[in-house]
This record gives sequence, structure tokens and C-alpha cells, in this order.
Amino acid sequence: MSELRTLMTGIGLGESPRWHEGRLWFSDWVAEEVIALDLEENSEVITEVHSLPFSIDWLPNGPMLITSGQELIRMEPDGSLVTHVDLSSLSEHDWNEIVVDGRGNAYLNNIEFDLMAGEEFRPGIVALVTPEGSARQVADGVAFPNGMAVTPDGSTLIIAESYATKLTAFDIEAEGDLTNRRVWAELDGPPDGICIDAEGAVWAGAGNRCLRIREGGEVLQAIELDRFCFACILGGPDRSTLFMMAAEFGGTEKIGKGPRTGKVLTADAPAPGAGWP
Repeated sequence: MSELRTLMTGIGLGESPRWHEGRLWFSDWVAEEVIALDLEENSEVITEVHSLPFSIDWLPNGPMLITSGQELIRMEPDGSLVTHVDLSSLSEHDWNEIVVDGRGNAYLNNIEFDLMAGEEFRPGIVALVTPEGSARQVADGVAFPNGMAVTPDGSTLIIAESYATKLTAFDIEAEGDLTNRRVWAELDGPPDGICIDAEGAVWAGAGNRCLRIREGGEVLQAIELDRFCFACILGGPDRSTLFMMAAEFGGTEKIGKGPRTGKVLTADAPAPGAGWP
């Protein structure tokens, strides 16, 4: 693993990174912006999203989708944001992460309690939004669902269960339903955003580290950071650059207060990215 490089500073709290059309796209939860960043350090604010949290992904050959409150919204070609699916019938709480598989199935998760308001923990859920626009719950009992990724063959969804300090896997059935729930890896700390590489390993932000993990829990590599790693993605021209969204973190009550310590950090990865995201 090569040394760390800094690609961008001055971010509030970067989340939900995606490599799309030659740029790194991510959500800044503090600035309420979707930002696109190229490898020459040029950044562009794509749109504003007045929601916390909000996460992004793309339909295959289609528009960007964004979780926002109790809706999944869609960016139109003219840049306007419209409701893609109203999800309020599935939960009264706001939706968190999203990942779209190669068939256009969008999986979204919800922690099912108001963390910012200090509500008592309740297990979260996962919902499926089909390419036709219907929505249904496909999993429950997830201990603070966080980052998600789909394996390259589209057969498996892996989700970070932050409060259970583990990665959990589900089989993806023909109609998009999730079955055969199992532990993919037990960790020694809470995982956040994740991605998958071509060798089947998962990269996960985990505290002040970014870990490369094999199924079963073996840690293949650990990148130590001086601040919290919220999420990561493999991108670049050959998808062999690891992008890490890092920021100082003093608890949810301090989000948006004080200096903007968020950074995009990069390092060369031993295997290219694969699957979704």
C-alpha cells in the first residue's frame, strides 16, 4: 500500500462516495451538497440536498438517486430534483444509505430511530425499490445498518451493522428479495461505509482506520488515519485507487459545529474495485 495522499480538504462530513464518469462523487452532510471531484483536485457542487443523512447512487445507464428524508429522489437531466418513490409508508424515520445493483434494484436502509434527537436504539430495516418503482421491506433486525455493497455477480448484498460490529451478508433472489442472512465477518469495532474489490475482499471505514477484510473476518490490511474514516470507494481510471472520506468526529451532537475537518484521502489499492458501488 502506498502512502496516503490528500485530494481535497475543507469538507464538513463526507459520506456515500461513488466513482462515476471519471470523477469521485460524494455527499457532504454538513454543507448539504453533492460534490464531484476529479483527480486534478477540481471540485464541482452538483446539487444541494437539505437532509441529514443523504446518500447517492445511480441507476444503470440512468439518473442519480438520492435518499432524502422519507423519500428517494431523482435528479432529472436539467438538474432538478423530483420524487422517485415516497417511502413514508415503510418507516416514519429518515433513510440512510443506498446501493443500486446491476439490474436496477435499489436497496436502502433505515436505522429506525432518531439518532440526532437521542432516541433509544431500535433495530433497522432494509427496503427494496424495484426498477418499476415499487417499494417493500426486505430485511429487518439490523443493528444500525450502514454502508452496503453488492458482489460483482449480483448475488449477494453485504451490509455493515455498526452496532453489532460486523458485516452481514444476504443472498439476492431473482425478484430482489434478501434471504440466507449470515455473518460475513466479525470485527473489533463498528464498520461504516464499505466497498468490494475484485478479489472479493471488503474495504470498510472503521473508526480511525480503513480495513481490507476477507470473508470470515481476517484483516488483510489496515490503513491508520488521524481522524475517523466514514466511508471508502475504489475508483480512478483502473479502479485501483482507494478513496477515503475522513473527518474528525466528536459525536453526533457536534456534527456541523466547529471547523470543517473533512478530507478526501487516497492510496493505491492491491486489487481494483468490483461490484456495486
